[in-house]
Amino acid sequence: MPRRTAVIVVGAAAAAFTAVALSFLPLWKPVAIGAAALVGIAGALVLERKGKERNVIAYIKSGNAKYELGDYQLAIAEYSKAIEIDPIHADAYFARGNAKDELEDYEGAILDYTKALEITPHYALAYNNRGVAKRKTGDNRGAVSDYTKALDIDPKLAVAYLNRGISKENDGNITGACVDWRQASQLGDEMAAKWVNEACR
Repeated sequence: MPRRTAVIVVGAAAAAFTAVALSFLPLWKPVAIGAAALVGIAGALVLERKGKERNVIAYIKSGNAKYELGDYQLAIAEYSKAIEIDPIHADAYFARGNAKDELEDYEGAILDYTKALEITPHYALAYNNRGVAKRKTGDNRGAVSDYTKALDIDPKLAVAYLNRGISKENDGNITGACVDWRQASQLGDEMAAKWVNEACR
């Protein structure tokens, strides 16, 4: 049986997730603040949050640049700085998980992808990449489950079909693998098309 390599997805997610959650003052007790002062306080809070978000994005971009150069340790350091500033930024955890995966710290990668999913439950790419890390630890069934969740969220995520096929093949289910590779191939994945021609009759 040929050894196939699962595919993690990097890069696009860091740019895609930039929505800012605004902070508001707790108003469970009556507060006597003039309208102008309240607007000023709210504006300051928004500006502070936007400043933090810019710093987080800057650290993620810096981490991505280091990742692209193959300096995964420095990439992890940059992503960790982003997480220190904003501990609920799913893309920072996702990106750090990718770097940990490259360093073969699969358990650490799984923890980071899981945290990203706790923050953003419909993060299909995080399910895909967590599945890859699980497969690398020998947990093919856990990987299949994660790929399936990714596909429930995004049925056109060809890489999840490709990867689920690898895990099915590793479990001896070549028929199931071929079904997934055919689907990935129909979605335009050239590697899957090649595997269908090689392994699926």
